[in-house]
Amino acid sequence: MAAQSLDSPPNPSCKIMTFQPTMDEFKDFNKYLAYMESKGAHRAGLAKIIPPKEWKPRKSYDDIDDLMIPAPIQQIVTGQSGLFTQYNIQKKPMTVKEFRQLANSDKYCTPRHLDFEDLERKYWKNLTFVAPIYGADINGSIYNKDVNEWNIAHLNTILDIVEEDCGVSIEGVNTPYLYFGMWKTTFAWHTEDMDLYSINYLHFGEPKSWYAIPPEHGKRLERLAQGFFPSSSQGCDAFLRHKMTLISPSILKKYGIPFNKITQEAGEFMITFPYGYHAGYNHGFNCAESTNFATIRWIDYGKVAKLCTCRKDMVTISMDIFVRKFQPDRYQLWKQGKDLYNIDHTKATPENTSEVKAWLQRRKKIKRCSSFQHTRSRSKKLKTPEDKKPSTIVVGTEITTTEAATDCFKVKDKPSQNVKPEDIGVPFQEEQVPSRMHIDENVLDNKNILGHSPSSSQLDQVPEIKSEKEEKEVSDLTDICSEESKGALLSYPGCNQDVLKASNISRQTPEDGASEMESFEKE
Repeated sequence: MAAQSLDSPPNPSCKIMTFQPTMDEFKDFNKYLAYMESKGAHRAGLAKIIPPKEWKPRKSYDDIDDLMIPAPIQQIVTGQSGLFTQYNIQKKPMTVKEFRQLANSDKYCTPRHLDFEDLERKYWKNLTFVAPIYGADINGSIYNKDVNEWNIAHLNTILDIVEEDCGVSIEGVNTPYLYFGMWKTTFAWHTEDMDLYSINYLHFGEPKSWYAIPPEHGKRLERLAQGFFPSSSQGCDAFLRHKMTLISPSILKKYGIPFNKITQEAGEFMITFPYGYHAGYNHGFNCAESTNFATIRWIDYGKVAKLCTCRKDMVTISMDIFVRKFQPDRYQLWKQGKDLYNIDHTKATPENTSEVKAWLQRRKKIKRCSSFQHTRSRSKKLKTPEDKKPSTIVVGTEITTTEAATDCFKVKDKPSQNVKPEDIGVPFQEEQVPSRMHIDENVLDNKNILGHSPSSSQLDQVPEIKSEKEEKEVSDLTDICSEESKGALLSYPGCNQDVLKASNISRQTPEDGASEMESFEKE
């Protein structure tokens, strides 16, 4: 039996696996992840983890009603016959309490259904009606600070090197994001930024359904999407990263694209694996928390990740520091462009390597100095001087649709002159949406998330700001990041700009892909 497992990788059918660790197994995140992959969990692109019953990330959720959702989005879906495009319109800020009341109202509440399959049919049947509102991309965590196991804000993976060695924090990538959903709120087909891993914990509320495509079949989905949306494909090499494209399971079945589906319930984790395309929707009012992370196995994915080519501020992480530290024997070849390889999607990540052990030991030594470090936050959302103003809609300017962390969007700030701002109201059907409009990005600082000072905030993500003198003292105390590694990472667009500038993405329209699909169907 052992010899057979060595010859053939586990989980050949690429099915989504569910794990139920004991409390002892649950304590070491990286070790348990390696165990999951040793069983072939990564081959599905998605896995479910049911934590031990005695583990609780937060004592009570009764005290988050006043938490602000700074930039809710309304998801407008167009299309037909299993092919859809999703557009996001930003709404005015609201509290969690207001959002819950809206989600449970007659207009937005979950329809009656017999089971999950019945609700799935209603989802695809009513996708283009009554645009739901998603409380997405809220920077912060609602874990209790004393929770050590599987704390989304502190996973202790090699992705932490981005912040530790270069002082760069990318919101939603190496920091947690919160998501408040309602019935029919959707995350379109995509892989994670830089094809990283992601983790999603459903704190409370109604379930979340997921679709996943095994990484070894990801290219097939890309070819299918290119055939159905040719103009979008011509406009961007990686247009699925815009998170606007919805393809139904019936279309996937018709064209022979392997996929799996699973439903996540409150108190459960989902992990997506590198280059694992996934999509899904919420069954009703709920709250989830997520972030990205990495393992040694991800590095080869990150080096060849296909990035969005139609904007300059896409999340980009330099792979230099990862290759140099964790693949030192391949570093010179990689620098010369001679590190050629084919990714083996069946290969599991090792529990540990000598390079990772050395990094962990070094990390322990410098941990006592970490409080002196100042990290610079990089938001995946566009920040402008208008961010502190209430969200407004300006008639006569252009809407641009882009992607953000896990399920959201960005916009380009181009207001017309002498245009009167108008407050955005809820709900959608009471609004007149102009054919050309501007959505003002409203990314609030964490100190405003709960509407009062950071001292009473539950979302402690605000970095400590030091004076120039203090910064110099810190620099003298500890030299965590060498000039070489700092330069290597910050030479990339995702790290070298204090303010990320958004660029236009043309509006994607559902296209009749019948003719384009003939060659695919023959193939």
